[in-house]
Amino acid sequence: MPFDQYSPVNPQGRLAGKVAFVTGAGSVGSGWGNGRAIAMRFAQEGASVFGVDRDAGRMVETREMIEAAGGRFVTGHCDVTSSASIAEAIDACVQQLGRLDVLVNNVGGSAKGGPVEMSEEVWDSQVDHNLKSVFLTCKHALPHMISQNSGAIINISSTSGIRWTGAAQVAYAATKAGVIQLSRVLAVQYAKQGIRVNTVVPGQLHTPMVEVRLAGQRADGDVNKLLEQRQSRIPLPFMGDGRDTANAALYLACDESRFVTGAEILVDGGMSVRCD
Repeated sequence: MPFDQYSPVNPQGRLAGKVAFVTGAGSVGSGWGNGRAIAMRFAQEGASVFGVDRDAGRMVETREMIEAAGGRFVTGHCDVTSSASIAEAIDACVQQLGRLDVLVNNVGGSAKGGPVEMSEEVWDSQVDHNLKSVFLTCKHALPHMISQNSGAIINISSTSGIRWTGAAQVAYAATKAGVIQLSRVLAVQYAKQGIRVNTVVPGQLHTPMVEVRLAGQRADGDVNKLLEQRQSRIPLPFMGDGRDTANAALYLACDESRFVTGAEILVDGGMSVRCD
Protein backbone atom coordinates (compact mmCIF):
# COMPACT_ATOMS: atom_id res chain seq x y z
CA MET A 1 0.00 0.00 0.00
CA PRO A 2 1.12 3.63 -0.46
CA PHE A 3 1.92 4.06 3.23
CA ASP A 4 1.11 2.68 6.64
CA GLN A 5 0.59 4.12 10.08
CA TYR A 6 4.22 3.60 11.03
CA SER A 7 5.86 5.43 8.14
CA PRO A 8 8.03 8.21 9.61
CA VAL A 9 7.53 11.89 8.93
CA ASN A 10 9.83 13.51 6.41
CA PRO A 11 10.59 17.03 7.75
CA GLN A 12 11.70 18.07 4.25
CA GLY A 13 8.67 16.52 2.60
CA ARG A 14 6.36 17.89 -0.06
CA LEU A 15 4.38 19.93 2.49
CA ALA A 16 7.26 21.01 4.72
CA GLY A 17 6.50 24.27 6.52
CA LYS A 18 2.83 24.29 5.50
CA VAL A 19 -0.23 24.30 7.74
CA ALA A 20 -3.24 22.24 6.70
CA PHE A 21 -6.77 22.46 8.09
CA VAL A 22 -8.62 19.15 7.58
CA THR A 23 -12.30 18.68 8.36
CA GLY A 24 -13.62 15.27 9.35
CA ALA A 25 -10.12 14.23 10.43
CA GLY A 26 -11.43 11.43 12.61
CA SER A 27 -13.00 8.15 11.55
CA VAL A 28 -16.24 6.36 12.38
CA GLY A 29 -14.28 3.15 12.90
CA SER A 30 -10.84 1.59 12.67
CA GLY A 31 -9.17 1.79 9.31
CA TRP A 32 -8.43 4.36 6.67
CA GLY A 33 -11.28 6.81 6.29
CA ASN A 34 -10.60 9.73 3.95
CA GLY A 35 -10.10 12.32 6.68
CA ARG A 36 -7.77 10.22 8.82
CA ALA A 37 -5.71 9.18 5.80
CA ILE A 38 -5.42 12.77 4.53
CA ALA A 39 -4.30 14.06 7.93
CA MET A 40 -1.75 11.24 8.20
CA ARG A 41 -0.42 11.63 4.65
CA PHE A 42 -0.03 15.40 5.00
CA ALA A 43 1.79 15.02 8.32
CA GLN A 44 4.10 12.44 6.79
CA GLU A 45 5.08 15.02 4.17
CA GLY A 46 5.98 17.61 6.80
CA ALA A 47 2.76 19.59 7.25
CA SER A 48 1.46 20.74 10.61
CA VAL A 49 -2.13 19.51 10.57
CA PHE A 50 -5.06 21.10 12.39
CA GLY A 51 -7.78 18.48 12.35
CA VAL A 52 -11.39 19.04 13.30
CA ASP A 53 -14.38 16.77 13.82
CA ARG A 54 -17.73 17.16 15.51
CA ASP A 55 -16.82 14.12 17.64
CA ALA A 56 -13.39 14.68 19.17
CA GLY A 57 -13.18 11.02 20.17
CA ARG A 58 -12.95 10.02 16.53
CA MET A 59 -9.60 11.80 16.25
CA VAL A 60 -7.86 10.01 19.12
CA GLU A 61 -6.56 7.20 16.93
CA THR A 62 -5.64 9.68 14.19
CA ARG A 63 -3.58 11.67 16.68
CA GLU A 64 -1.86 8.52 18.01
CA MET A 65 -0.90 7.43 14.49
CA ILE A 66 0.48 10.81 13.49
CA GLU A 67 2.40 11.37 16.70
CA ALA A 68 3.85 7.83 16.54
CA ALA A 69 5.22 8.75 13.12
CA GLY A 70 6.72 11.97 14.48
CA GLY A 71 4.16 14.35 13.02
CA ARG A 72 2.34 17.37 14.40
CA PHE A 73 -1.43 17.09 14.77
CA VAL A 74 -3.50 19.67 16.62
CA THR A 75 -7.19 18.96 17.14
CA GLY A 76 -10.26 21.10 17.54
CA HIS A 77 -13.99 20.53 17.81
CA CYS A 78 -16.01 21.92 14.92
CA ASP A 79 -19.55 21.69 13.59
CA VAL A 80 -19.06 22.43 9.90
CA THR A 81 -22.71 23.39 9.48
CA SER A 82 -22.19 26.32 11.89
CA SER A 83 -20.52 29.48 10.64
CA ALA A 84 -19.53 30.52 14.17
CA SER A 85 -18.01 27.11 14.93
CA ILE A 86 -15.95 27.13 11.73
CA ALA A 87 -14.74 30.69 12.30
CA GLU A 88 -13.61 29.78 15.80
CA ALA A 89 -11.77 26.66 14.62
CA ILE A 90 -9.97 28.41 11.76
CA ASP A 91 -8.96 31.27 14.04
CA ALA A 92 -7.60 28.71 16.50
CA CYS A 93 -5.61 27.07 13.72
CA VAL A 94 -3.99 30.36 12.68
CA GLN A 95 -3.31 31.40 16.28
CA GLN A 96 -1.70 28.08 17.22
CA LEU A 97 0.13 27.23 14.00
CA GLY A 98 0.76 30.69 12.58
CA ARG A 99 -0.89 30.49 9.16
CA LEU A 100 -3.22 28.54 6.89
CA ASP A 101 -1.88 27.11 3.63
CA VAL A 102 -4.15 24.20 2.82
CA LEU A 103 -7.85 23.62 3.45
CA VAL A 104 -9.35 20.17 2.94
CA ASN A 105 -13.13 19.89 3.04
CA ASN A 106 -13.70 16.23 3.73
CA VAL A 107 -17.01 16.11 5.64
CA GLY A 108 -19.94 14.42 3.92
CA GLY A 109 -22.49 11.66 4.14
CA SER A 110 -25.30 10.12 2.12
CA ALA A 111 -28.99 9.49 2.70
CA LYS A 112 -31.00 7.13 0.56
CA GLY A 113 -34.07 8.01 -1.42
CA GLY A 114 -35.47 10.14 -4.21
CA PRO A 115 -37.66 13.24 -3.87
CA VAL A 116 -40.83 11.27 -3.11
CA GLU A 117 -39.39 9.12 -0.32
CA MET A 118 -37.03 11.69 1.15
CA SER A 119 -38.36 14.16 3.70
CA GLU A 120 -37.65 17.86 3.40
CA GLU A 121 -35.79 17.67 6.70
CA VAL A 122 -33.37 15.07 5.33
CA TRP A 123 -32.91 17.08 2.13
CA ASP A 124 -32.09 20.23 4.10
CA SER A 125 -29.71 18.32 6.36
CA GLN A 126 -27.88 16.87 3.37
CA VAL A 127 -27.48 20.31 1.80
CA ASP A 128 -26.11 21.72 5.04
CA HIS A 129 -23.79 18.80 5.70
CA ASN A 130 -22.39 18.22 2.22
CA LEU A 131 -22.50 21.61 0.48
CA LYS A 132 -23.12 24.51 2.84
CA SER A 133 -20.25 23.23 4.99
CA VAL A 134 -17.85 23.71 2.07
CA PHE A 135 -19.20 27.21 1.45
CA LEU A 136 -18.74 28.13 5.11
CA THR A 137 -15.21 26.79 5.52
CA CYS A 138 -14.15 28.60 2.34
CA LYS A 139 -15.81 31.80 3.58
CA HIS A 140 -13.69 31.80 6.73
CA ALA A 141 -10.45 30.34 5.33
CA LEU A 142 -10.13 32.43 2.18
CA PRO A 143 -9.38 35.77 3.92
CA HIS A 144 -6.28 34.21 5.52
CA MET A 145 -5.12 32.84 2.17
CA ILE A 146 -5.80 36.14 0.43
CA SER A 147 -3.64 37.96 2.98
CA GLN A 148 -0.79 35.51 2.19
CA ASN A 149 -1.43 35.67 -1.55
CA SER A 150 -1.29 31.88 -1.62
CA GLY A 151 -3.23 28.79 -0.66
CA ALA A 152 -4.68 25.49 -1.81
CA ILE A 153 -8.23 24.30 -1.23
CA ILE A 154 -9.10 20.66 -1.85
CA ASN A 155 -12.76 19.70 -1.72
CA ILE A 156 -13.78 16.05 -1.49
CA SER A 157 -16.74 15.23 -3.71
CA SER A 158 -17.98 11.82 -4.91
CA THR A 159 -18.62 9.95 -8.12
CA SER A 160 -22.28 10.20 -7.10
CA GLY A 161 -21.94 13.84 -8.14
CA ILE A 162 -21.20 12.87 -11.74
CA ARG A 163 -22.79 9.42 -12.28
CA TRP A 164 -25.50 7.06 -11.07
CA THR A 165 -23.60 4.83 -8.64
CA GLY A 166 -26.10 2.12 -7.82
CA ALA A 167 -28.58 3.73 -5.41
CA ALA A 168 -31.06 6.59 -5.39
CA GLN A 169 -29.58 9.22 -3.11
CA VAL A 170 -30.77 12.37 -4.76
CA ALA A 171 -29.62 14.88 -2.14
CA TYR A 172 -26.15 13.39 -1.86
CA ALA A 173 -25.75 13.32 -5.64
CA ALA A 174 -26.96 16.90 -6.02
CA THR A 175 -24.80 18.30 -3.24
CA LYS A 176 -21.67 16.47 -4.38
CA ALA A 177 -22.22 17.82 -7.89
CA GLY A 178 -22.55 21.23 -6.27
CA VAL A 179 -19.17 20.81 -4.55
CA ILE A 180 -17.52 20.29 -7.94
CA GLN A 181 -19.05 23.40 -9.47
CA LEU A 182 -18.42 25.50 -6.37
CA SER A 183 -14.76 24.52 -6.61
CA ARG A 184 -14.58 25.52 -10.28
CA VAL A 185 -16.09 28.94 -9.61
CA LEU A 186 -13.75 29.63 -6.69
CA ALA A 187 -10.77 28.49 -8.75
CA VAL A 188 -11.40 31.23 -11.30
CA GLN A 189 -12.43 33.88 -8.78
CA TYR A 190 -9.30 33.55 -6.63
CA ALA A 191 -6.64 32.55 -9.17
CA LYS A 192 -5.12 36.04 -9.27
CA GLN A 193 -4.61 35.87 -5.50
CA GLY A 194 -2.46 32.76 -5.90
CA ILE A 195 -5.12 30.43 -4.49
CA ARG A 196 -5.78 27.11 -6.20
CA VAL A 197 -9.07 25.22 -5.74
CA ASN A 198 -9.48 21.62 -6.88
CA THR A 199 -11.65 18.60 -6.19
CA VAL A 200 -10.95 14.97 -5.44
CA VAL A 201 -13.76 12.69 -6.60
CA PRO A 202 -13.56 9.32 -4.81
CA GLY A 203 -15.55 6.34 -5.99
CA GLN A 204 -16.73 3.37 -3.97
CA LEU A 205 -13.87 2.87 -1.55
CA HIS A 206 -13.58 0.45 1.34
CA THR A 207 -13.56 2.86 4.26
CA PRO A 208 -14.85 2.30 7.81
CA MET A 209 -18.12 3.88 6.67
CA VAL A 210 -18.92 0.66 4.78
CA GLU A 211 -19.09 -1.45 7.94
CA VAL A 212 -20.49 1.19 10.27
CA ARG A 213 -23.23 2.72 8.13
CA LEU A 214 -23.59 1.71 4.48
CA ALA A 215 -23.98 -2.04 4.92
CA GLY A 216 -27.00 -1.48 7.13
CA GLN A 217 -28.54 0.94 4.65
CA ARG A 218 -28.01 -1.09 1.48
CA ALA A 219 -27.31 -4.75 2.22
CA ASP A 220 -29.27 -5.57 5.38
CA GLY A 221 -26.06 -5.42 7.38
CA ASP A 222 -24.20 -7.89 5.16
CA VAL A 223 -20.80 -6.22 4.70
CA ASN A 224 -19.42 -8.86 2.32
CA LYS A 225 -22.49 -8.60 0.12
CA LEU A 226 -22.12 -4.84 -0.13
CA LEU A 227 -18.40 -5.09 -0.87
CA GLU A 228 -19.11 -7.59 -3.66
CA GLN A 229 -21.74 -5.27 -5.14
CA ARG A 230 -19.36 -2.34 -5.08
CA GLN A 231 -16.38 -4.30 -6.44
CA SER A 232 -18.50 -5.53 -9.37
CA ARG A 233 -18.72 -1.94 -10.63
CA ILE A 234 -14.95 -1.33 -10.50
CA PRO A 235 -12.75 -2.32 -13.50
CA LEU A 236 -9.59 -2.60 -11.40
CA PRO A 237 -9.46 -5.92 -9.51
CA PHE A 238 -9.37 -4.35 -6.05
CA MET A 239 -11.12 -1.66 -4.05
CA GLY A 240 -9.25 1.43 -2.90
CA ASP A 241 -9.53 3.10 0.49
CA GLY A 242 -8.91 6.46 2.12
CA ARG A 243 -5.19 6.30 1.40
CA ASP A 244 -5.90 6.61 -2.30
CA THR A 245 -7.98 9.73 -1.69
CA ALA A 246 -5.17 11.07 0.49
CA ASN A 247 -2.52 10.64 -2.19
CA ALA A 248 -4.64 12.56 -4.69
CA ALA A 249 -5.24 15.32 -2.13
CA LEU A 250 -1.50 15.46 -1.40
CA TYR A 251 -0.70 16.15 -5.05
CA LEU A 252 -3.24 18.97 -5.16
CA ALA A 253 -1.93 20.44 -1.90
CA CYS A 254 1.77 20.51 -2.80
CA ASP A 255 3.74 22.70 -5.20
CA GLU A 256 3.92 19.92 -7.79
CA SER A 257 0.39 20.95 -8.81
CA ARG A 258 1.22 24.67 -8.97
CA PHE A 259 -0.39 24.96 -12.44
CA VAL A 260 -3.50 22.93 -11.58
CA THR A 261 -6.69 24.70 -10.51
CA GLY A 262 -10.38 24.19 -11.21
CA ALA A 263 -9.70 20.49 -11.85
CA GLU A 264 -11.06 17.18 -10.62
CA ILE A 265 -9.09 14.01 -9.90
CA LEU A 266 -11.15 10.84 -10.10
CA VAL A 267 -10.16 8.13 -7.61
CA ASP A 268 -12.52 5.33 -8.53
CA GLY A 269 -10.65 2.46 -10.19
CA GLY A 270 -12.24 3.31 -13.52
CA MET A 271 -15.81 2.90 -12.32
CA SER A 272 -17.16 6.16 -13.71
CA VAL A 273 -15.98 5.51 -17.27
CA ARG A 274 -17.72 2.15 -17.64
CA CYS A 275 -20.64 1.93 -20.02
CA ASP A 276 -22.58 -0.64 -17.99
